[in-house]
Amino acid sequence: MARLVLLALFSALLLATIITTSEAFSRTVKAPYQAHKPKKLTHLHFYFHDIVSGDKPTTAIVAVGPTTNTSASAFGMVVVIDDPLTVGPEITSEEVGRAQGMYASADQKNLGLFVAFNLVFTKGEFSGSTASLYGRNPVMSKVREMPIIAGTGAFRFGRGYAQAKTFTFNTTSGNAVVEYNVYIWH
Repeated sequence: MARLVLLALFSALLLATIITTSEAFSRTVKAPYQAHKPKKLTHLHFYFHDIVSGDKPTTAIVAVGPTTNTSASAFGMVVVIDDPLTVGPEITSEEVGRAQGMYASADQKNLGLFVAFNLVFTKGEFSGSTASLYGRNPVMSKVREMPIIAGTGAFRFGRGYAQAKTFTFNTTSGNAVVEYNVYIWH
Protein backbone atom coordinates (compact mmCIF):
# COMPACT_ATOMS: atom_id res chain seq x y z
CA MET A 1 0.00 0.00 0.00
CA ALA A 2 2.83 2.34 0.89
CA ARG A 3 4.38 1.62 -2.51
CA LEU A 4 1.16 2.64 -4.26
CA VAL A 5 1.02 5.92 -2.33
CA LEU A 6 4.69 6.63 -3.12
CA LEU A 7 4.15 5.74 -6.78
CA ALA A 8 1.12 8.03 -6.95
CA LEU A 9 3.06 10.91 -5.31
CA PHE A 10 6.06 10.36 -7.60
CA SER A 11 3.79 10.30 -10.68
CA ALA A 12 2.04 13.50 -9.57
CA LEU A 13 5.41 15.20 -8.95
CA LEU A 14 6.72 14.10 -12.35
CA LEU A 15 3.55 15.30 -14.10
CA ALA A 16 3.74 18.68 -12.30
CA THR A 17 7.36 19.09 -13.38
CA ILE A 18 6.51 18.31 -17.01
CA ILE A 19 3.57 20.73 -17.03
CA THR A 20 5.52 23.62 -15.51
CA THR A 21 8.45 23.23 -17.89
CA SER A 22 6.40 22.93 -21.08
CA GLU A 23 6.30 25.81 -23.57
CA ALA A 24 3.65 28.37 -22.71
CA PHE A 25 1.21 29.81 -25.24
CA SER A 26 2.91 33.19 -24.97
CA ARG A 27 5.90 34.64 -23.25
CA THR A 28 7.69 37.93 -22.89
CA VAL A 29 10.90 38.13 -24.89
CA LYS A 30 13.56 40.72 -25.30
CA ALA A 31 12.86 43.20 -28.07
CA PRO A 32 14.54 42.18 -31.35
CA TYR A 33 15.81 45.75 -31.69
CA GLN A 34 17.25 46.41 -28.25
CA ALA A 35 17.75 50.14 -28.58
CA HIS A 36 14.59 50.84 -30.54
CA LYS A 37 12.86 53.81 -29.06
CA PRO A 38 11.34 56.48 -31.24
CA LYS A 39 14.17 58.82 -32.08
CA LYS A 40 12.54 61.42 -34.22
CA LEU A 41 9.25 62.90 -35.24
CA THR A 42 8.80 63.26 -39.00
CA HIS A 43 6.23 65.63 -40.52
CA LEU A 44 5.02 64.71 -44.00
CA HIS A 45 2.88 67.06 -46.09
CA PHE A 46 1.20 65.93 -49.31
CA TYR A 47 -2.03 65.94 -51.28
CA PHE A 48 -4.23 62.87 -51.73
CA HIS A 49 -6.13 62.65 -55.04
CA ASP A 50 -9.31 60.55 -54.86
CA ILE A 51 -10.33 60.20 -58.50
CA VAL A 52 -13.71 58.49 -58.82
CA SER A 53 -14.57 59.47 -62.42
CA GLY A 54 -12.90 60.14 -65.75
CA ASP A 55 -10.64 58.01 -67.93
CA LYS A 56 -8.41 56.69 -65.14
CA PRO A 57 -10.26 56.47 -61.83
CA THR A 58 -8.13 55.53 -58.82
CA THR A 59 -11.06 54.09 -56.88
CA ALA A 60 -13.38 51.13 -57.37
CA ILE A 61 -16.64 50.48 -55.54
CA VAL A 62 -16.44 46.81 -54.60
CA ALA A 63 -19.54 46.42 -52.44
CA VAL A 64 -22.76 48.19 -51.53
CA GLY A 65 -25.31 47.40 -48.86
CA PRO A 66 -29.02 46.93 -49.43
CA THR A 67 -29.72 50.54 -48.35
CA THR A 68 -26.60 52.26 -49.74
CA ASN A 69 -28.44 54.00 -52.60
CA THR A 70 -31.21 55.34 -50.34
CA SER A 71 -28.95 56.27 -47.42
CA ALA A 72 -27.96 59.92 -46.96
CA SER A 73 -24.51 58.73 -45.88
CA ALA A 74 -24.08 55.96 -48.53
CA PHE A 75 -23.94 53.53 -45.60
CA GLY A 76 -22.49 50.16 -46.59
CA MET A 77 -20.45 51.28 -49.61
CA VAL A 78 -16.93 49.82 -49.72
CA VAL A 79 -14.30 51.38 -51.98
CA VAL A 80 -10.80 50.13 -52.84
CA ILE A 81 -8.25 52.83 -53.67
CA ASP A 82 -4.85 53.36 -55.26
CA ASP A 83 -4.73 57.15 -55.01
CA PRO A 84 -1.72 59.30 -55.93
CA LEU A 85 0.01 61.38 -53.25
CA THR A 86 1.58 64.55 -54.64
CA VAL A 87 3.71 67.44 -53.39
CA GLY A 88 1.19 70.05 -54.53
CA PRO A 89 -2.59 70.10 -54.98
CA GLU A 90 -2.44 69.73 -58.78
CA ILE A 91 -2.59 66.19 -60.16
CA THR A 92 0.41 67.12 -62.35
CA SER A 93 2.49 67.91 -59.26
CA GLU A 94 5.34 65.50 -58.41
CA GLU A 95 4.02 62.17 -57.16
CA VAL A 96 5.70 61.05 -53.92
CA GLY A 97 3.63 57.96 -53.23
CA ARG A 98 0.28 56.19 -53.32
CA ALA A 99 -2.50 55.60 -50.81
CA GLN A 100 -3.46 51.95 -51.23
CA GLY A 101 -6.26 50.26 -49.32
CA MET A 102 -9.93 50.87 -48.73
CA TYR A 103 -12.58 53.02 -47.17
CA ALA A 104 -16.15 52.22 -46.26
CA SER A 105 -19.13 54.32 -45.34
CA ALA A 106 -19.66 53.12 -41.78
CA ASP A 107 -21.94 55.78 -40.28
CA GLN A 108 -25.69 55.47 -40.83
CA LYS A 109 -26.47 59.10 -39.99
CA ASN A 110 -23.51 61.20 -41.14
CA LEU A 111 -20.87 60.88 -43.83
CA GLY A 112 -18.28 59.03 -41.78
CA LEU A 113 -15.78 56.69 -43.37
CA PHE A 114 -13.81 53.82 -41.91
CA VAL A 115 -10.40 54.06 -43.59
CA ALA A 116 -7.65 51.47 -43.77
CA PHE A 117 -4.83 52.18 -46.15
CA ASN A 118 -1.09 52.25 -46.50
CA LEU A 119 0.72 55.41 -47.46
CA VAL A 120 3.31 53.92 -49.81
CA PHE A 121 6.18 56.35 -50.40
CA THR A 122 7.97 56.08 -53.75
CA LYS A 123 10.22 59.16 -53.87
CA GLY A 124 12.74 60.91 -51.69
CA GLU A 125 14.19 59.99 -48.34
CA PHE A 126 11.31 57.64 -47.46
CA SER A 127 11.07 55.78 -50.79
CA GLY A 128 10.18 52.15 -50.09
CA SER A 129 8.71 52.93 -46.67
CA THR A 130 5.05 52.78 -45.69
CA ALA A 131 2.82 54.16 -42.95
CA SER A 132 -0.48 52.48 -42.09
CA LEU A 133 -3.46 54.73 -41.50
CA TYR A 134 -6.49 53.16 -39.83
CA GLY A 135 -9.47 54.91 -38.31
CA ARG A 136 -12.56 57.05 -38.68
CA ASN A 137 -12.76 59.91 -41.16
CA PRO A 138 -15.74 62.20 -40.49
CA VAL A 139 -15.63 63.67 -43.99
CA MET A 140 -17.74 66.76 -43.31
CA SER A 141 -15.46 68.00 -40.51
CA LYS A 142 -13.06 70.77 -41.50
CA VAL A 143 -10.02 68.88 -40.16
CA ARG A 144 -10.08 65.14 -39.50
CA GLU A 145 -7.56 63.31 -37.34
CA MET A 146 -6.76 59.63 -37.85
CA PRO A 147 -4.13 57.37 -36.26
CA ILE A 148 -0.98 56.06 -37.89
CA ILE A 149 -0.72 52.62 -36.34
CA ALA A 150 2.39 51.10 -37.91
CA GLY A 151 4.94 51.38 -40.67
CA THR A 152 7.73 49.68 -42.59
CA GLY A 153 11.19 50.70 -43.73
CA ALA A 154 12.13 54.03 -42.19
CA PHE A 155 8.81 53.98 -40.31
CA ARG A 156 9.20 50.52 -38.75
CA PHE A 157 7.48 50.59 -35.33
CA GLY A 158 6.08 53.97 -36.38
CA ARG A 159 3.12 55.56 -34.70
CA GLY A 160 1.50 58.93 -34.97
CA TYR A 161 -1.43 60.69 -36.53
CA ALA A 162 -2.65 62.23 -39.75
CA GLN A 163 -4.70 65.37 -40.19
CA ALA A 164 -6.78 65.56 -43.35
CA LYS A 165 -8.40 68.69 -44.75
CA THR A 166 -10.44 68.75 -47.96
CA PHE A 167 -8.69 71.05 -50.42
CA THR A 168 -11.21 70.68 -53.26
CA PHE A 169 -14.27 68.55 -53.89
CA ASN A 170 -16.01 68.51 -57.27
CA THR A 171 -19.72 67.86 -56.66
CA THR A 172 -20.25 66.92 -60.32
CA SER A 173 -17.44 64.37 -60.74
CA GLY A 174 -17.04 63.30 -57.11
CA ASN A 175 -13.28 63.79 -57.38
CA ALA A 176 -11.53 65.17 -54.30
CA VAL A 177 -8.13 66.54 -53.34
CA VAL A 178 -7.33 66.24 -49.65
CA GLU A 179 -4.39 67.94 -47.92
CA TYR A 180 -2.61 65.69 -45.42
CA ASN A 181 -0.26 66.57 -42.58
CA VAL A 182 1.16 63.36 -41.13
CA TYR A 183 3.30 63.13 -37.99
CA ILE A 184 5.15 59.87 -37.31
CA TRP A 185 7.39 58.94 -34.37
CA HIS A 186 9.97 56.40 -35.53
